[in-house]
This record gives sequence, structure tokens and C-alpha cells, in this order.
Amino acid sequence: MATSKSVEVIEIKPIEVKRAAVRIVGDTPLIMHAWSEKAKREMLEKQMKTAKAKSKDAKNPIEDFIRSMYWKTPMPTEMSQAGFEKAISGGARFCFPVTAIKQAAISAAFRMGWAKDKMSMRGAFFIDGDENQMVEIHSDAPVMREDMVKVGMGTADIRYRGEFRNWYADLIVSYNANGVYSLEQIVNIINAGGYACGIGEWRPERDGQYGMFHVATK
Repeated sequence: MATSKSVEVIEIKPIEVKRAAVRIVGDTPLIMHAWSEKAKREMLEKQMKTAKAKSKDAKNPIEDFIRSMYWKTPMPTEMSQAGFEKAISGGARFCFPVTAIKQAAISAAFRMGWAKDKMSMRGAFFIDGDENQMVEIHSDAPVMREDMVKVGMGTADIRYRGEFRNWYADLIVSYNANGVYSLEQIVNIINAGGYACGIGEWRPERDGQYGMFHVATK
């Protein structure tokens, strides 16, 4: 005689992706330092051992400043103050990698004990970006910074970078409504990322106080 066997039923909750608009507002200026095409080319040549010893080109502060920023509109072809001002008067727009904002949130969640590890947070939410995974930064016209930095074996150098004041960014956050974290928790995590880690150069996570932000509540 055949015996009946019990069948265990497993309920699988479907992934329900939802999106929410979140605005982050800068509390301290944002300092950008994008890799220039020249720097990437020199790095590649060095790694491929094709670089030849040559004297360094004279430093061009305004060019370094222009190339330090992530341009949403075309970067000026004229690397001069006049070229930069023409771009600004023509409605220049700037952006920043969405991954930096997400990484700040993940790092803050781990540091504050809200997540057991960083890996578990990576699939908890995503921030929509453009085709280059960038989000637009709205701010006053960027200003040029001149900073002394240490490179290599204590060698000093002068860097010229773009500083953005009174900035904000509008994010579209996607998350699984049936996941572990609620939208409220995710927003709190992003908010904590702005305070504890920040984005850009000299952020709290890198011993500075720039690039801090909070989530707007209204």
C-alpha cells in the first residue's frame, strides 16, 4: 500500500521594485577630483611600460581645475578662464558618480551597526544614474581651489580642483518593497552616509569635513 508523503510548501515573495525620489542637500562644499584623460593615458603608458622619460609639462592651474570636474555638458575646448566663463554663461551643467553616494550610505550603515557587513547592503537599493552612472549636481558656479597635497614618499604638490557650494542632487532610489530594508530605513542610511562619510575629496571618511549632506525632508 502506498504511503502519502507530505510536501513542504515554500512561499517565495516576488521582487517588487519600487522607486522613490530623494533629494540630498550639501551641508559642506563638495570638492571634485575627476581623473583627466591625460592622467589616465599616462597611467596606462606606465603600466604598459611604453612611457618615456620626459620633463613634465608646465602646470596649468585653470586646465587642472576644469578637468577636475565631471561635466554633464561638454567640457570647454579652450582651457582658460575665458573658456570656463563662457561655458558657465552658456549653461554648463555638472554631475557626480552615483556609486559614490551609495558607497557612502553602505559604509555608514556598516559603521553604525545597521548592517552585518557591506556585502549585504549592495543589493538592498540602487540609485538610478544616466548612461554613465552619473547624477546631476545643482549648485552655485564652481570655484577653483588651490590645495597642498602629499603624494608618494611625502612629496608635496599643488592641486587645483573644483569646489561646489550650496549644492544639491535629486536622486531616484530603487528598492525591493518585499526586501529586508524598508524605504524609511534606506533613506535613513543615505542620510547617515552624508554625515558620517560624505562624498568627494576631503570628505569625513578621508579625514576631512567636505562633501557632507543630508536628506531633505520637505
